[in-house]
Amino acid sequence: MNERTNSQISVAETVSLRELLMETTTRFRGGGIDGAEREARWILEEVTGLSASEFVLAASQFATVGHVARLDQLVARRLAGEPIQYVMGHWPFRGLDLMVDPRVLIPRPETEQLVDLALDEADRALGSNPGRAADLGTGSGAIALALAVERPNLRVTATDQSEDALACARANCAGVGRPATRVSLRQGSWYDALESSERHSFDLLVSNPPYIPSTDVVTRSVVEWEPEEALFAGPLGITDLEVLIVGATNWLRPSGSLCLELDPRQANWARDLALNSGFAEAEVVLDLAGQQRFVIARRG
Repeated sequence: MNERTNSQISVAETVSLRELLMETTTRFRGGGIDGAEREARWILEEVTGLSASEFVLAASQFATVGHVARLDQLVARRLAGEPIQYVMGHWPFRGLDLMVDPRVLIPRPETEQLVDLALDEADRALGSNPGRAADLGTGSGAIALALAVERPNLRVTATDQSEDALACARANCAGVGRPATRVSLRQGSWYDALESSERHSFDLLVSNPPYIPSTDVVTRSVVEWEPEEALFAGPLGITDLEVLIVGATNWLRPSGSLCLELDPRQANWARDLALNSGFAEAEVVLDLAGQQRFVIARRG
């Protein structure tokens, strides 16, 4: 294989997909990217349109000029610090392939667990009967769409104050197809997006709100690329959580539940606030790393 610079692959050379994988991995390692080979493979699969298994079978084939040019663009973005999810332009979430870009937060594994907890609460309250859920601060629409896809008995209202975020959610609804017809998108801040006639009509409220204290030091890849308004919530990170908890019982049915993702430092405070805000019971739930990541509050 001929020598190439770390900054760009020459499109004039004949190079196989396997060689491109090796070179991209080297460039990522040189740029200090963790999981360099894994990310290099993801980007090459994106560029070529091949699945993981198809890429293995096609590894000896030559790359096209278009492949190399597109690869250089994506690699440059990643080496500049842009998160891999935004570079790819889409990311998996509970079996869904969701469009993501800097208008919305990157879906994370903790939020997949939040959906598990929310589904358990919906099953407890409804069984297989029809019901209503609201995803407050929907962003990309990940939570709302997962609920709609995995529970056909749910109609989901998805709210966000950002029109940019709702545009992304709208695109993801189009990509999901028929289950998304049970998802209604609304613009507004938290409960302001709901109609007064909808009070006490929801079986489930779910939210992954901004919860990072504004005084926290956050990694560069997060603070420079993800939307600030979806991350930070005042000095203690509880500004939006307080609104959600205090107002929830006005919108839930008597058997309904509120499911929240939050910072472990806020968990006990949030549980106690829920118990003082009309909920009959509230509990803190650990994430897969053993952190106090969720609060589930039930009206009855």
